[in-house]
Amino acid sequence: MSKGKGGSSKKSTADLVAELAQPLADELGLFLWDVRFEKEGATWYLRVLIDKDGGVTMEDCENFTRPFNKILDEADPIPQSYVFECGSPGLGRELRKPIHFEVCIGDVVRVRLIRPDENGEREFIVGLVGYDEEEKLIACQTLDENGDGVANVQFSLNDCAFVKLYDDGDLEEELAGAKFD
Repeated sequence: MSKGKGGSSKKSTADLVAELAQPLADELGLFLWDVRFEKEGATWYLRVLIDKDGGVTMEDCENFTRPFNKILDEADPIPQSYVFECGSPGLGRELRKPIHFEVCIGDVVRVRLIRPDENGEREFIVGLVGYDEEEKLIACQTLDENGDGVANVQFSLNDCAFVKLYDDGDLEEELAGAKFD
């Protein structure tokens, strides 16, 4: 968060939009996965990512977008022009917020480190078994050839380039019934 005049906290554009989007998402039975306000080239994009059990459909996106455009027009939280997009976070969704890690405990994730670890490894496919918000650590288990958890490992989120759900369909079949604590 940036500081406004007088040292008071000023919310980011994404945070302001998330506050506007949350009540509508709740009303429609959707989970507000993320809001991103990003510049690509000369164009700004406002991306609202929604989810629900069983996945989102085009109809869910339309049902969210129509009323949300009106909410955005009324609140006018963004002074510059931008392109609004509403969609699913996808199968390989990035885990960026505490709630993301909490709801994905028990899932297989792909962790990429900013720099290689002491063994020269930079990327790991592991089972997510815990999250410590205060310490910004994720607890994981390495997986054996059957997909079962074997060794505990922790990653500091400060050392991670990203953590994403692992979306390899072949692995899902291999890991059906996998066990990690």
